[in-house]
Amino acid sequence: MPVFTTASSEPRTSTMTSLSSSITKSTNLPAIVGIRVRPVVAPLKTPLRTASGVMASAPLVLIDVETSAGVTGSAYIFTYTPIVLPAIARLLDDVARMLAGEPLAPASLTEILRKRFVLLGTTGLLDMALAGIDMALWDAHARWLKLPLVRLLGGSPRPLRAYASFGMDGLEGALLAADAACAKGFGAIKIKIGYETLAEDLAVVRGVRRVIGERAALMVDYNQALSVPEAIRRGLALDQEKLEWIEEPTTCDDLVGHAAIAAALQTPLQLGENTWGPRGMLALLRHRASDLAMPDLMKIGGVTGWLAAVAVCDAHAMPVSNHFYQEMSAHLLAATPAAHYLEYFGIADAVLRNPCVAKDGFVSAIDVPGSGIEWDEAAVARFALN
Repeated sequence: MPVFTTASSEPRTSTMTSLSSSITKSTNLPAIVGIRVRPVVAPLKTPLRTASGVMASAPLVLIDVETSAGVTGSAYIFTYTPIVLPAIARLLDDVARMLAGEPLAPASLTEILRKRFVLLGTTGLLDMALAGIDMALWDAHARWLKLPLVRLLGGSPRPLRAYASFGMDGLEGALLAADAACAKGFGAIKIKIGYETLAEDLAVVRGVRRVIGERAALMVDYNQALSVPEAIRRGLALDQEKLEWIEEPTTCDDLVGHAAIAAALQTPLQLGENTWGPRGMLALLRHRASDLAMPDLMKIGGVTGWLAAVAVCDAHAMPVSNHFYQEMSAHLLAATPAAHYLEYFGIADAVLRNPCVAKDGFVSAIDVPGSGIEWDEAAVARFALN
């Protein structure tokens, strides 16, 4: 029988007390019999340059939930830096051992797990671990029911407008990337800016606009590079460029500052990728810090957190896009009332058997049981963290 283990640890069985005393024991749900955790450093097709630094590879933790029904649910989390990979893998392994023998009830297990850590709090690495487990649990649950995740959630696969997402590649790089994206049928493109001067930002934005013309919408992302006064100064200039949105102009936790920026500009602000949990999304809305929402599955709380957060957005008529995790996000956005755009950036493509494919600028959730995430095991072995 599978054991609860990471790739680098000895097999260990759970010694934790049962989590599921509140989950009806008479159900016919399969039991969780193993959770496998594997850290990898996957190469990116193109290094991702931002105003905060360069990522040449994607540090990922792959999570597989194995069940007594013989189905396995899979998910991954992206840790931004390989420095924390060993720590998050060990944390995931320790939390996973609490689930030994528990019934496959994703939302209930996530709620119970979070209550176990209420005194400590979860924001940070623990939230990442809990979200990754939640995603894999939902994938396993959908596979067990032989339903695509989107159908389990009451939706159906449908084409979603996708935007090609690029880094801070300088004028020449931005022009080449934008032209190539338009040639592939993308009707929206995002570039990262935050250069030394406003003049450089404008040169790149205007250069890309000349290349794409009316073929595509254009978004920009500052990756938190500016002070509030500088964000307002640059934003007022960018108001003349007909942008779809300006993303994270200042530090992500400065909701008051973002509210001031949003009030000063005509161009919509886009925040949410660094919002922790549904209550974080509610705080963002209450501060009027953003015109649009972009939850990140790992930080919003996995599938369970996403469902709660987008309900809040829907109640506020807030359009919702995703940040990364395009494979599972395609399922979730298709079941989200205020779905806006899908970010197309293959952070995990190097270890996936069937990476997400955009067709004429649209992405549809794969119509197979679960989320469609399957590992390329040869690639996983090649990129495993030693």
